[in-house]
Amino acid sequence: MRPLARPLGRLMVRALPRDERFDAIVPMPIHWRRWLTRGYNQSDLLAREVGARSGLPVERLLRRTRNTPVQAGLTSRQRRLNVRNSFAVPDPAQVGGRSLLLIDDVLTTGATLNAASGALKQAGAARIAILTLARPDRRNDNPVRGVTAE
Repeated sequence: MRPLARPLGRLMVRALPRDERFDAIVPMPIHWRRWLTRGYNQSDLLAREVGARSGLPVERLLRRTRNTPVQAGLTSRQRRLNVRNSFAVPDPAQVGGRSLLLIDDVLTTGATLNAASGALKQAGAARIAILTLARPDRRNDNPVRGVTAE
């Protein structure tokens, strides 16, 4: 992911709405244990690229409080339960009244982004927008009944 952060960050900046203003970019945090095993936070790498190209400051206002299991393979309900109460804002005074752009790499069901946004809103953020690099194509998740693959 590290070598891809620059070109993918460039693409993300192109997706920013020109008529919206943000006070800061907030990367989706990962738990420190996951950071130790992975060695980087892909959302942080993307946020830094978007920040450098947009002129917006990147501020780590959100903290992951629990090392939750990986979301892949979980149902939508299981994902919501998995990330519930997994985020905290250490200093709500830095969030209050601000318009924030939350950056994550992938949006699947939105459970993680909803939980993180909820923590920011509870801390007093005036507005939260979300920018992700990718979203899975769900159009073929419900195959036509009666058709079988051979």
